[in-house]
Parts: sequence; structure tokens; C-alpha cells
Amino acid sequence: METKILTTSKEDLIIAGNIIKAGGTVIFPTETVYGLGADALNAKAVKKIFEAKGRPSDNPLIVHISDISKLEGLVTKVTENAKKLADAYWPGPMTLILNKKDIISSEVSAGLDTAGIRLPKSEVARQFLAECGVPVAAPSANLSGSPSPTTFKHVYDDMYGRVDAIIEGENCEVGLESTVIDVTGDVPVILRPGGITPEMIKKVCGNVKLAHGIDGVTDEIKPKSPGMKYKHYAPKCDVILLEKEDILSEILKHDKEQTVILCLGENVERYNGYNVINLGNTYDEVATNLFASFRKCDELGYKVALMEKVKEEGIGIAIMNRAKRASKK
Repeated sequence: METKILTTSKEDLIIAGNIIKAGGTVIFPTETVYGLGADALNAKAVKKIFEAKGRPSDNPLIVHISDISKLEGLVTKVTENAKKLADAYWPGPMTLILNKKDIISSEVSAGLDTAGIRLPKSEVARQFLAECGVPVAAPSANLSGSPSPTTFKHVYDDMYGRVDAIIEGENCEVGLESTVIDVTGDVPVILRPGGITPEMIKKVCGNVKLAHGIDGVTDEIKPKSPGMKYKHYAPKCDVILLEKEDILSEILKHDKEQTVILCLGENVERYNGYNVINLGNTYDEVATNLFASFRKCDELGYKVALMEKVKEEGIGIAIMNRAKRASKK
């Protein structure tokens, strides 16, 4: 397949929108990761997403909208918690799970009665979505199972020749996929953690729950959210999660030249003499850099990556969720 490379100009976004309208596939930047989009109302177009990624068809997709006014046309009811969260955090890195109308293709929802809806913060993403004129189903624009793409290069390396067009935008600010929240019940339930943290949700809704499976044990259920069922985000090298106190003893079990340590900036000197990738100085920086760091491990030819665990609080919950799903143990 010939893949067009488009800019973020008005003219090119119109071209991208027309490709979606015609049943094609377009990769576009958002604040979280790059997304691989197709018309959410067109089952044939949606199937192209799964084909391009090599993605299992029972893994649901997220529907992206350009404006909050589009929400009511896609779902049977906008619940009170959905209204509160949308008012507080949209546009932003948050996906709301609601009962869907039949207008959304069953391929998008993997046969479920619910669908995830997101209004991105990225202005380029919203401009593109507005040009499409239809809601756009879009998972991360990577080969299924590999680290999600946060730069144009990641997308080009994985998907060139597999899609109709790629919009070349800036590097993604958040770096982790959106927080997915089930708001069909009385208490919001986080199905996939992200940049909108439990504390932020509790502040708006008064209460929040973490779904069974945030720790990576949902293979036995039919998930309402992407990122729950399958091993995700994994580089080719083996990722091993460890407390920082255990890394220097663990590294002795591996070939020094083929092993790299992923750590916080404050701990880089601790591993003097070993291969090190600095994940960042803050948890927000770690989130932004995580997937790019996984990809760097493979680009540099490492066989083993020893990653420091972070505290599971705030966005640290999302970092560890992704790291656990990418890890060997």
C-alpha cells in the first residue's frame, strides 16, 4: 500500500479527512500517543485497522470525537458521572465508557453494548477529526503488542505501507494512552489508568474504583477497554521490573554488554559503569518517555532491560500498569 505523508496544514488535514470519509485509514497525532483512525460508522473501514495492526478483533477500539456536542449522538445516555468528568477533563487524555447506540459499528466495540468515547486535547487531532465529519475509531498506531508510538518515527517504522496516510505531528506530550473510565454505573471504574489519575476522578465524582485487571490478570474476561486483555507495550528485549535496591545484584546474572538499566534521573550515578537509559526526573517525564525508551532498547540491540519500579500513586499507577504488561516478570 502507498502511504501518503501529510503535514498538519489545513490543506493536508482536509485530505486526511477525505481519506477517512472514503473508508481509508489515517494515522494522526494526539497528546497521548499516535492513533490509527478509520470511520467508526463503517464496519469495512474499521476492519482495516485490525488488519494493519495485526490486532485481535475482540480488543475494542476507542471512538474519537472533535467536539463534546457529538457525544449524545453516539451513546444511549450520558450519565451524571460522565457529565462531571467531561466538564472537568475534556478535551484531554480520558476515555469514557458508555452504553452505545447502534450507529457505532459492532467491530469497534468488539460486540459489546458499550463503547469508549474520547475528546482529545491535541488541537491537531481535533482539527483532523472535524475534517472527517464522522466519529473516528482509533487504537494506538503500532503493530499489535509492541510499544505505543509517541513520535512520527515510531509510526513510520511500524506502519508505513500498512495505512493510507500518516499525519506528521509533534512528539506526544503525555506519552501514555488515555485513562479509560467506565461510567455506566453509580461509581466510576478505571479500566485502564493514564494521565487522569484516581485522585482527579475522586475530586470530581466523590468516589472511584480500580478494575480487577489493572495488575494484568484479565485474560479470562471479555474486556470493555483496550489494554486489559493481552500482553501490550512490549519491546523485543526482555523487560524485568525490580526495586532499585535489587538491580545491581540482578545485572550480574546477565551479559553486561547486552543489558540496560532503565531508571529515574536521580539514580543514574548509582549504576555507573553499566548501560543506562534515563527515564526522566519526574513521574510525568517517565510517562512521556516510557514507550520511547522501550523502543530505544531494541534500537540499541539490548537483550535485557532492568527497569526500576516506581510508586503506584498518581500517574505512577499508569506507568506500572504499562511496565507490567510489557515485562517478563
